Amino acid sequence: MKRFMILAAAGASLVTLSAVPSLAQTAISSTTDLNVRAGPGSNFPIVGVLPTGDSATLDGCNDAGNWCRVTVDGTQGWASAQYLTTDVDGETVVVVQRREAAPEAIPTVTYEESGAGAVAGAATGATVGALVGGPVGAAVGGGVGLVAGAAVEPPAPRIEYVRSNPVDPVYLEGETVVGARVPDVVTLNPIPEYEMQYANVNGQEVLIDPATREIVYIVR
Repeated sequence: MKRFMILAAAGASLVTLSAVPSLAQTAISSTTDLNVRAGPGSNFPIVGVLPTGDSATLDGCNDAGNWCRVTVDGTQGWASAQYLTTDVDGETVVVVQRREAAPEAIPTVTYEESGAGAVAGAATGATVGALVGGPVGAAVGGGVGLVAGAAVEPPAPRIEYVRSNPVDPVYLEGETVVGARVPDVVTLNPIPEYEMQYANVNGQEVLIDPATREIVYIVR
């Protein structure tokens, strides 16, 4: 009887583990137009973009669980985990939530300097603050809202002005996405005859509503 109980317990453990499918090489999508970077951090150069709703492949996430290695249209890079979603039993689940609930479901992968990462490397600027909010708020809050913030479509001459008048980058924790708010440490620069202002956040020019300090457009 004792031997049977041990075997039964072992069998139950196997069933429990097998009931948690691995998300390695699983289709994922994004709650916003999301940068794909050469390494796991907002100070790494951008190697691609995962558009809202488009599919990519998840390879795994770093040990901290905040950046995941993904493949988008054949390009491998790293994306912020808090904006990635996947399907689990017919329900859309944010990857960071899935990892918290079932860590064994998402493999841990390690960043290795190769390809774009080895050529470009991470920027040397230290982070001076953190981005706040963004579409992840709707995603995590209840039901994956896929809300991308108060996006605008600036006139072409205003975008050209920003491109022609670059400013020094400021590096913040978190990914640069529409809807995120920048802290007061970020200096906003005026755009002639336009209500929005701009800054370079994590290596990207962005347009910001000065009243709310919310990113409303990303110059790509």
